[in-house]
Amino acid sequence: MLLRNSLPPFHYPAMNKIRFATLSLFAVAVVGLAGWKLAASPAEQMQTFAVAFVDTLTTEQKADAVMAFDSPKRVGWHFIPKKERKGLMLEQMNDAQRTAALRLLRSALSEAGYSKANRIMLLEEVLNEMEAGKGTWERNPQRYYVTLFGDVKAEGEDARWGLSFEGHHLSLNFVCRGGKVVDSTPQFMATNPAVVKNETSVTLGKGTAVLNQEEQLAFKLVNSLDANQIKVARFAEEALAEIRFAGEPQPEVGEPEGIAYSSLNPDQQKQLRDLVDLYVQVAPEEVAAERSQQIESDGWSKVHFAWAGALEPGIGHYYRVQGERFLIEFVNTQADPAGNPANHIHCVYRDLSGDFDLPVAP
Repeated sequence: MLLRNSLPPFHYPAMNKIRFATLSLFAVAVVGLAGWKLAASPAEQMQTFAVAFVDTLTTEQKADAVMAFDSPKRVGWHFIPKKERKGLMLEQMNDAQRTAALRLLRSALSEAGYSKANRIMLLEEVLNEMEAGKGTWERNPQRYYVTLFGDVKAEGEDARWGLSFEGHHLSLNFVCRGGKVVDSTPQFMATNPAVVKNETSVTLGKGTAVLNQEEQLAFKLVNSLDANQIKVARFAEEALAEIRFAGEPQPEVGEPEGIAYSSLNPDQQKQLRDLVDLYVQVAPEEVAAERSQQIESDGWSKVHFAWAGALEPGIGHYYRVQGERFLIEFVNTQADPAGNPANHIHCVYRDLSGDFDLPVAP
């Protein structure tokens, strides 16, 4: 992990009183999971750590952190900065509670997924430094919220509960039912800056590029297409300004655009598989395997890769990968606070058979 043993005070008043012990919190959050990885399913791990987290909370904190499973807030999600969000904020927890919350998050993700989430939160330090603490929004690595939906202690085939972990540039959503993770989307991650281009005095240094592979593998694929292939794959000269369906409980997609998997050569097909795997493998191994199996059973012949915008970094670009039951979208069009163009990534993985374990209208 790209973490230091100590951090300087933050530049904004809300954080000066804390000095935010990033290393201890994020490192401790991983401790003790190795045995569970061998002994329990992802849903069992999540339930164990969800119960442990709830048991650390006061009555007042539980009122914020735990809601009914059928609460409309369960399917409300977004990644933009907000003054208020559902759930209990990390900053409102003591050290033991934050550690319990982060252990819960760690149990819901793969090692790679947790590393990305960790560093996305730490990019708030970079943003704060770049904006000299004078930005419109408070940049705070503890401004992330945990919400549980339903009774996490319930057992049995009909027992169901949900988890949301959300803040700026991060929205992770899960539903467990009958001891199984039945949905783990929307899975949204973003980075600003996409590449840290200047020296910093905070945890993440120059050169940090959390979602670099999601961008570079796509560039490699699109630039490997021949003239006829690119005519099919590239549906617009200008990139979309944003991912579609942001904040909506379920995307309403039409027929896929772009080039079909079957129209790619074997090397290109492997590149597309590798690109999809980056999104699939944010989830724990067992859940990722189920995602992969679903794509295989639906057939890669139904998967399409579509591109819009520039074919080189530094200029706005967008891509999507759509299959029978999954949708990936990636956009990089915004500048970072220093004015570097197209250095601000948004990307999402969605379940077209029902985000939040919702039924899909026929």
